[in-house]
Amino acid sequence: MEYKISAREAFNKYSDMVYRLAVARVKNKYDADDILQDVFLRFIKSKSKINNEEHAKALLIKITINCSKSLLTSSWFKRTEPLSEGISVCDESRETLDAVLRLPLKYRTVIHLHYYCGYSVDEIAKILSTKPSTVKSQLYRAREKLKPMLKGDELNV
Repeated sequence: MEYKISAREAFNKYSDMVYRLAVARVKNKYDADDILQDVFLRFIKSKSKINNEEHAKALLIKITINCSKSLLTSSWFKRTEPLSEGISVCDESRETLDAVLRLPLKYRTVIHLHYYCGYSVDEIAKILSTKPSTVKSQLYRAREKLKPMLKGDELNV
């Protein structure tokens, strides 16, 4: 049985998650706004059969990762200098957010998917098309990189 979700329902339910992941990956709220629009346009045009709610969520995460990867590898992005701006993301502590945003992209992605979206290591591995052991080591390395940035505080991501 195919799960039916309208574009409006998907946007209302998952837009915050998509936006936060885009910000975590591109470190710029303006580019994240563009990615958010592009993700939902691709979702609407998608011919993928969605089996359940988790499948819809995973599809949106995969599209978000692909859109941000496309932006980050574009020649336009490589030749531009971002405006210095503050990124305001709800209730996360500013220090923790700044530390996470200073991590390399692969670590920011797994941290975001694990701590912000609540995915398990196996689910992240499936979404990123990688091995669970790779995700575990990336999470471990990300935590190790965050510790000195957060001055030894507990990771409250």
